[in-house]
Amino acid sequence: MTSSKKLSNGTTGYTLQPEDFRQINTRNLAAFQLGWNYERMQHTGYLWIILPQLRKIYGDGTPELKQMAKLHCGPFFNTSNFLNTIITGIDLALEEQDGVDSAEAVAGLKTGLMGPFASIGDSIFGSLLPTIFGALAANMAVQGNPLGIFIWVAANVVVDWFRCRQTHIAYEQGMKLVTTMSDKLNAITDAAAVMGVFMVGALVATNVGITFAWVPEIGGVPINFQNIFNMIMPKLVPACLVGFVYWLLGKKGMTSTKAIFIVLFLSIALGALGIIAKG
Repeated sequence: MTSSKKLSNGTTGYTLQPEDFRQINTRNLAAFQLGWNYERMQHTGYLWIILPQLRKIYGDGTPELKQMAKLHCGPFFNTSNFLNTIITGIDLALEEQDGVDSAEAVAGLKTGLMGPFASIGDSIFGSLLPTIFGALAANMAVQGNPLGIFIWVAANVVVDWFRCRQTHIAYEQGMKLVTTMSDKLNAITDAAAVMGVFMVGALVATNVGITFAWVPEIGGVPINFQNIFNMIMPKLVPACLVGFVYWLLGKKGMTSTKAIFIVLFLSIALGALGIIAKG
């Protein structure tokens, strides 16, 4: 789009329309990370999803368009692809209003929000929700219930709807959203961490099947250690196994692959000796 009339801030005075948001969200869902690289990570993807709108705001081939394109494509940028359009929406609201005068604010916005949004988005949408709905769907599938796949698909559809909707909300709220959410970032992160620990505990109790099978006799009286452990805390043995793996991973030079082989070897050896059994 080329405009014969330019405002003092270098913009054409264009206001984003519903079709612009549809285009942004389609590009974001389809190819935001296709330009990912180790040097600047998501910088080209970020520019690509908003480039049509920048052309409408500044005009085709204008110095202002080139300046802002270089701004977006130049520095390092990496955040959660579940919350990145919040930054996009605020960014476009600023550029639409202030044009090239918003360059410094936009750069600061991207730098300041990409870290917190990366931790929150990846914790909630990249780990927590897939763990909850994935475990639910998998357990239902194991039991032969096809409803699990519909639950998994529905969860992903809702997440993608949220990713699209947040673009509108961020654009409408503009910079107010930054101050509104900044006070809640720590609370959201803490809540996600607590929920994540809660889910790990639930998964340990339901999916780690191991019992203490050795029942020695002392003075002719059998001692059932598994019952004793259950009285102390149900699923204590699986919890101890997970704690052992967690301790292993904290050792220097230890990797998840090595930890898996150690657990595998110990399980075979202790199972052969009759000390442990499948729960």
